[in-house]
Amino acid sequence: MKISDCVRSPMFEDSIKMLLLGSGELGKEVAIEAQRLGVEVVAVDRYDWAPAMHVAHRRYVIDMMNSAAVKSVVRRESPDVIIPEIEAISTDALEELESEGYLVVPNARSVKISMNRVELRKFASGVLGLPTTKFEFAENPEEAAYACERVGFPCLIKPEMSSSGHGHVKISSPSIESIARAYNYAVSHSRGRSRRVIVEEYVDLALEYTVLAYRHLDGERVVTDVCEPIEQWRYGEYHYIESWQPPQSDAGILKQATEIARRVADGLGGIGIFGVEVFLARDGRILFSEVAPRPHDTGLVTLITQELSEFAIHVRASLGLPAPRPKIISPGASVAIYTNLDNVWSPKICGLREVLKTPGVDIRVFGKPNTYPGRRIAVVLARGNSVEEALKKARAAVRLVSIHA
Repeated sequence: MKISDCVRSPMFEDSIKMLLLGSGELGKEVAIEAQRLGVEVVAVDRYDWAPAMHVAHRRYVIDMMNSAAVKSVVRRESPDVIIPEIEAISTDALEELESEGYLVVPNARSVKISMNRVELRKFASGVLGLPTTKFEFAENPEEAAYACERVGFPCLIKPEMSSSGHGHVKISSPSIESIARAYNYAVSHSRGRSRRVIVEEYVDLALEYTVLAYRHLDGERVVTDVCEPIEQWRYGEYHYIESWQPPQSDAGILKQATEIARRVADGLGGIGIFGVEVFLARDGRILFSEVAPRPHDTGLVTLITQELSEFAIHVRASLGLPAPRPKIISPGASVAIYTNLDNVWSPKICGLREVLKTPGVDIRVFGKPNTYPGRRIAVVLARGNSVEEALKKARAAVRLVSIHA
């Protein structure tokens, strides 16, 4: 890694170069943080004008499940750091590039395990021995029906690879027809070509947590730090709606959630931030759910709550720079904004004037080029004297936003 205390100007000889594989709203914030440190940013995604492409030095549009395409763009750019930002990436390509000396953050193994629900369950439950929901795997509708019977009803059928709740189906009864439809729906939303699904116990949730654990260099040693847990809620949906910090839960629960996150980060290894999702069930169980080997969507709230956002931490860790454990500087909340508009290009986001009238309220418009039902378009961020006040402000602000063709 070239960087220590010095950087050169981007776009010139011997500059530090970061390549993003996936350029959504999380990648956009990573790109902005990298550019603040003088890093040259290359944004790659499967569609043109993804959010990070708006702030990158260069952009590429490729099929990121195509191993040859991924290797070709990486070898062309020869970046100092490769940061995967989405699930649909050829992990075989990442492993080969890593063997050639490229730095993949956190590392190719972490990405391969984390971005595949089947492999992740095997790792979390079988290797780390973490408490998880009951689960089974299936590769066709008949196996899915058998798996549902073993797990019990209600249960969830999820694709092997997807994000933000895409392809998740709740199954409430042992109807062969409904299970077959759910299996086919899950597979249709899988990123990649897999026909495997995971059938998972449906948990009656009291609350969810995202615990940001990150590994970074402290001198010659890699150390692990953990941010204050983020609490989140989904309102019955499969993608996040609200998140807030600092957490309001019992200290004993937070300690267990933090320990799970630390074990996951250390088990996966490498450097960078991990967004570890933990469930608190109404029956009192504290369960590992999933992990993102990158900044997490619920962690957008850290843009207003922490001294260093999750994006700043990830960039610093990726470059071998210090990332002291951040303090919370203000209670805050985020509320995501979704649209049900289908295939609208250059959607019009209205209401900014009213949103920004309230002190302590901000909005991030992601700049996605088009819409589809359930697509996240923006997020409202709010500070307050308490989490309750911040949530109240954010919820009120979201009601002022509208999205039009």
